Amino acid sequence: MITKTFDYKFFICNKRAIKHIYIIVLIVCVSILSTYAQDNDNYWVKVEGGSFIMGCNSEDKDCYPDEQPAHKVTINTFYIGRYEVTVKEYKEFCEKTNREMPQKPSYGWIDDFPIVSITWEDANAYAKYMGCRLPTEAEWEYAAKGGKKSKGYTYSGSNDWNEVGWSYENSDKVLHTVGQKQPNELGIYDMSGNAWEWCNDNYEIFYYEKSPQNNPQGPESGLGKVNRGGCFAFDYALMSVHHRRCSDINSKGTGTGFRLAKDVKKN
Repeated sequence: MITKTFDYKFFICNKRAIKHIYIIVLIVCVSILSTYAQDNDNYWVKVEGGSFIMGCNSEDKDCYPDEQPAHKVTINTFYIGRYEVTVKEYKEFCEKTNREMPQKPSYGWIDDFPIVSITWEDANAYAKYMGCRLPTEAEWEYAAKGGKKSKGYTYSGSNDWNEVGWSYENSDKVLHTVGQKQPNELGIYDMSGNAWEWCNDNYEIFYYEKSPQNNPQGPESGLGKVNRGGCFAFDYALMSVHHRRCSDINSKGTGTGFRLAKDVKKN
């Protein structure tokens, strides 16, 4: 009778090898996702860096105290999503990571609507999973204003709010399919209206008074996180490119979603 001896050292070595292979495969997959996310022209818009005037002044129409003073900001080149993250995209993320979908709205989940009712942590987790990040508030406003192609519009892509966004006045009080309205100067959709968008920054009322000029990242702490863009359930005036609001990091607004941002890959 032949007895097979269990080679413990062989098992351990192979177990380590399998672990290393798994890590390599994971890194490659993330790299592929990141490359796709960065180079796919249908999804991403490359925003060439430059300087712009962020915020507004007291004499400007509908300028709130937390949007003052208008100040010069310089932004590095980055990528931003052409569209808000959709229900379908977020649903796939939840299925692959065993996360629960947020509470379903009364009209149900519609795949090409922007995902809403998620916390900042949810949005940030999705961004990291995709090898991306949330945009800074300064990046968001720079992109919404059209970057280097800006024509100085009040809303993202037009002075006529109805051309570019869904608000309380024209939405029938529901979200809409992403990309239905006119895009802005850079070809980005729905930066005014449809869904509020989470930014990476903490919110502080008077941050603009001390914000650094180059690539501001927001204050180290704040009352919550920044939302931008307005939404289908709010007045159209809140869709202006300089309007900002604060939301608690754990809030799940029925009109709050997000879009992704990505650093430019360095050669």
